[in-house]
Amino acid sequence: MFYREAGDFKKTYSADNQTFPIKIDRVGYYLALVVAFLVIPFVINDYWANAILLPFLIYSIAAIGLNILVGYCGQVSLGTGGFMAVGAYACYKLMTSFPEVNIFFHVILSGGITGLVCVLFGLPSLRIKGFYLAVATLAAQFFLVWLFNRVPWFYNYSASGQINAPERMVFGIPVTGPNTESWATYLFCLVFLVLSALIARNLTRGMAGRKWMAIRDMDIAAEIIGVNPLKAKISAFAVSGFFVGISGALFFALYLGAVEVGEAFGITKSFLVLFMIIIGGLGSIFGSFAGAAFLVLLPVVLKVVGVDMLGWPTDIVAHLQLVIVGGLIIMFLILEPHGLAQLWRVAKQKLRLWPFPH
Repeated sequence: MFYREAGDFKKTYSADNQTFPIKIDRVGYYLALVVAFLVIPFVINDYWANAILLPFLIYSIAAIGLNILVGYCGQVSLGTGGFMAVGAYACYKLMTSFPEVNIFFHVILSGGITGLVCVLFGLPSLRIKGFYLAVATLAAQFFLVWLFNRVPWFYNYSASGQINAPERMVFGIPVTGPNTESWATYLFCLVFLVLSALIARNLTRGMAGRKWMAIRDMDIAAEIIGVNPLKAKISAFAVSGFFVGISGALFFALYLGAVEVGEAFGITKSFLVLFMIIIGGLGSIFGSFAGAAFLVLLPVVLKVVGVDMLGWPTDIVAHLQLVIVGGLIIMFLILEPHGLAQLWRVAKQKLRLWPFPH
């Protein structure tokens, strides 16, 4: 009754192929952008920024990058944490070596450097796939963490082995360092998330996305019809590494401020981002947002309900979180492989037909 296409007539191919073909969806999208840019910065506080908003924005970028590689191209990767570390350490070296350059460009360059590193470790995908490729990327995870721990040049020969983000400003407003405001870091990350989502959406709907999906569905058939598997797989690793590197740079510079690579970018980080796209939905940009939102909000909700309201011990709540995540992964893999994104699509389809049964 309320969610209808009646009156939404398409006169051009571009109008028929737009991301939000129904008017109410377009209105909701622009309304969400207005709220994100013009409302939240005025009501945000440190708790909401550090506990929910910044992790959601940064993990969403990482999930988009991994979803391009795993969901769209079908190349399994367990090295996301290591590639995020590459982005973080690249950003640190650029910030300390070129302090006069704006941090916006440092973050973009960090993504580019990570993309190159990701391509280097993605070369085995030309010969191996599936479980063997997962093991190869897992080896990259451990190697990169070991490298950043063992080579003092990466942390500027610091005695503690830790990297600390120096203070940097954008338009005279500090976005890194001890004097930052929560709204400033939020807006900086939000700009990168919106740009990343737009770029990823257009890539996946274009020729590159169709090549990735052809490789994912059946690489031999894709090669027969003219898709170059070398270019398709390497481009997927490069684009994925670019987004993951940006998320690692933001995670270090704007969210944590100080990083020790083994603690911040260990193997648990790789599995966390992988769980986000499994729960959210493989091969879906919206699924990246949904999975990141779910896994960021879950510990906050469990703490409020379990610890604050019911008085449960914190260790019980922490273990309950692991049980819930594990159960949901099994459930989605068996019952709904396309995750929360598919449930959202089904709900919208039902709403378009309501109150009629079919």
